[in-house]
Amino acid sequence: MSGLDDFSYIALEGPIGVGKTSLARILAERLNARLILEEVEDNPFLEDFYQDPRRLAFQTQVYFLIARYKQQTQIAQRDLFHKLTIADYMFEKDRIFARLNLNDDEFSLYNRLQPLLAAKIPQPELVILLQAHPDVLISRIRRRSKKFEEPMTRDYLRQVVDAYDRYFFDYSAAPRLVINTNEVDFTTDKVNVDHLIRQLDRIEEKVQYYVPTKQ
Repeated sequence: MSGLDDFSYIALEGPIGVGKTSLARILAERLNARLILEEVEDNPFLEDFYQDPRRLAFQTQVYFLIARYKQQTQIAQRDLFHKLTIADYMFEKDRIFARLNLNDDEFSLYNRLQPLLAAKIPQPELVILLQAHPDVLISRIRRRSKKFEEPMTRDYLRQVVDAYDRYFFDYSAAPRLVINTNEVDFTTDKVNVDHLIRQLDRIEEKVQYYVPTKQ
């Protein structure tokens, strides 16, 4: 069994709109952890990508690859004030989206670069995998009203959900705590945050499932 004292790096993952950043902020505050948040909106190609995915896919993906690499290298650097680092993404997410968005020739070129960078990135010791139905995701995305996300479709979100399911089906690099977020909102539910932290302190298996408490 592993507990919070055994972890130095926890990553949250899941499809767009599932609540990774919100939960990462909450956990970092509660656990006095260093927080690393993905800088999604800094990508200058992203808004045009959602308008015309085929034309901008490669530029968008390469920008993300380099930006994620630069940011993730920070995790390997010691922080004198925090024992634990929590990130709202893991470096492998780049490959999930590359396989989804790039054509075969582009993906082949991408594959010549990505492994060289991935070899230098530390792996999380625990992955918190958040899941939700595409209808729930599209509702949350519309509610947060980010301009660059306006063209995003339910069909694209379904493809993203499927891509995550395929990737994590046989993922074994670290233990996973899987959370279905369809009916839980950690930003307003302190009871479930407390419950989740208690479960994080007793990770017993390679894959565990979080069951929200009844209110």
